[in-house]
Amino acid sequence: MKNVTLLLISLMLVDCNSSHSQDHSKPSGKFNGYWYGGKAEISSFELKQARYGEIHSGEAVLVFVTEPFSKSKQVKLDDWRNTTSDNVSVLKLNFTKKFLTGIYPYSMMSSTFTPVKYNEHSQLIKVTTSSQEWCGHTFTQLNFGKDNYKLKSYSYFESEGDLEIEIPKTILEDELWTRIRLNPDQLPTGRISLLPGTFYLRLRHQEARAQPADAKIEELASSDFSDEGHKRYTLKYANRTLKIYFESDFPYGILGWEETHLSGFGKPEALTTTAKRINTIQSAYWNQNSNEDRKIRKELGLGVD
Repeated sequence: MKNVTLLLISLMLVDCNSSHSQDHSKPSGKFNGYWYGGKAEISSFELKQARYGEIHSGEAVLVFVTEPFSKSKQVKLDDWRNTTSDNVSVLKLNFTKKFLTGIYPYSMMSSTFTPVKYNEHSQLIKVTTSSQEWCGHTFTQLNFGKDNYKLKSYSYFESEGDLEIEIPKTILEDELWTRIRLNPDQLPTGRISLLPGTFYLRLRHQEARAQPADAKIEELASSDFSDEGHKRYTLKYANRTLKIYFESDFPYGILGWEETHLSGFGKPEALTTTAKRINTIQSAYWNQNSNEDRKIRKELGLGVD
């Protein structure tokens, strides 16, 4: 009984970002110092979200942090000192959106787990996405297997219901945000095939299947997202365009994005969702959970409620 109690206590002490300070399997130098310094990077964005044929105000947050990840179980390892080949260092992105549509709120979140070492693990390992609003909530998860993704989706809509399918190995749009941060030179360009982002698939009730798109990277002297030189990555599908703006130099911070597609029912029209960065900080946020720490949200320009 004593051993069980000690085990439970040790598991409770494992926070959402156990230290990587002794993990020597990562890149070194500037990259190592930034991404393995014991803090996450948190960026806040002013969001203008297209939904129901109108633009709705809200906020978005991107939280990037490295974690030790189990390749077999596809979950975060409790023991970061695990030195087996099952321990894969990933850059995790927790991407949240909150916005109001009339009287009721939307709260959406996706988590992506991208291996840091692209040459050894060139495929995104896992994506989870959830959406909550007053009509109900939904959940989608993709796990990479040997040569395909296994998708499980749960929805309160009868036509969607509970779904389990396999998707042939492909690029996932959700992973491109982390690919930018790791090394934008790895971004696919030209005519490509990829699975659109899970936020988009959820909001537009689209089937999860790979679609063709044209991808390109451009150098910009300035734009609405920055007065200094930066880059723009564009994905142009048949009925949708996504543009991600990011810094030209390491750590390639995300400056904002634009997403244009049809919105509304009956006679939908093309509307553009935009998000512009408010602020970026590095923080061990998992330790900042007291009422006193709420002031940090003000630093990010986020609501305190």
